[in-house]
Amino acid sequence: MSQELISALKSFKVIPVIQLDDPAQAVPLAKALVENGLPVAEVTFRTEAAAEAIRLMREAYPEMCIGAGTVLNAEQVDKAKAAGAEFVVAPGLNPTTVKYCQEVGMPIVPGVNNPSQIELGLELGLTFMKFFPAEASGGISMVKSLLAPYVNVSLMPTGGISKGNVSDYLGIDRVICCGGTWMVAPKLIAEGNWDEIGRLVREAVEHVA
Repeated sequence: MSQELISALKSFKVIPVIQLDDPAQAVPLAKALVENGLPVAEVTFRTEAAAEAIRLMREAYPEMCIGAGTVLNAEQVDKAKAAGAEFVVAPGLNPTTVKYCQEVGMPIVPGVNNPSQIELGLELGLTFMKFFPAEASGGISMVKSLLAPYVNVSLMPTGGISKGNVSDYLGIDRVICCGGTWMVAPKLIAEGNWDEIGRLVREAVEHVA
């Protein structure tokens, strides 16, 4: 992953991890993010709407930093790339998917939660990885323990991150950013409650400033 993209993610600090059931939700959600100071999104491939949602967001807000999440295979990498995603995020570290991303020039942030996975990532030339599921895998103390022996590695903790603990994670050296859903909860998206999402996004931006 380019230093430029890592710097962009570091500047956002919090990456909204978004699950959309309907592509029609994409643009109003992107608007709520952009207008409230967080022009970044990781749209997960957990639903059929993901690729179209990314395409619509990219079309409406070309300046947004948009990634695809829960990317499990080459087919999804291709869909994400065609839709306009700048990077992909995976829950685990699949060497086949990583190598495919490297072949097609798509930055990937794979998920790791133990030393062996980090070493596999390093073997594949990766130094920026997702720590997932963060809270379930030992949280703050595990992040510190994993970063200590791997001085070139930086992490993006995701999973169980909330307003209550995000600052603790971001306070750790070489934690670049955190993935979170609390400001873009599926229930709020389903209700189309863009005002409340906007308020929570604004609050999150101020909280980590």
